[in-house]
Amino acid sequence: METDDRITAILACLREGVVSIYTQRKLNELDKEIGTQDWDNFIKEIKTTFSNKTKAVDAEWKIESFKQEKKNTVDFMIEFEALAIKADTDELHTIFLLKKNVQPDIIKTILDYPPIAAPETLKEWKVAIMSVGQGYKFTEG
Repeated sequence: METDDRITAILACLREGVVSIYTQRKLNELDKEIGTQDWDNFIKEIKTTFSNKTKAVDAEWKIESFKQEKKNTVDFMIEFEALAIKADTDELHTIFLLKKNVQPDIIKTILDYPPIAAPETLKEWKVAIMSVGQGYKFTEG
């Protein structure tokens, strides 16, 4: 089987979801090119495009815009922590994103803590957010 045919066969299998955007672009490139595509370069491009680094970038983009809004605090924190791990976000940036994306009234309550009780580490911030969030849950119901 010729290299272009092998590449086209693989691309034919990649027609679903987000990967379809890549597939269409690649098929358009193949239509325009004269000659045979290099198999090794194609494999390298596939690995680079769909590597774990790409997943980390996607997770990083998601965590930047992942707001709590009306979500239950526990559910939000579980999803947020999973995204932080996938995005490989450092502790300081994770704390920043928590302050930015958790319900403002929860963060305001925590920031009003006396200095001696104010959270400093990521673990302390998580505990404080969960505690205050659960408190709001009980006062709302």
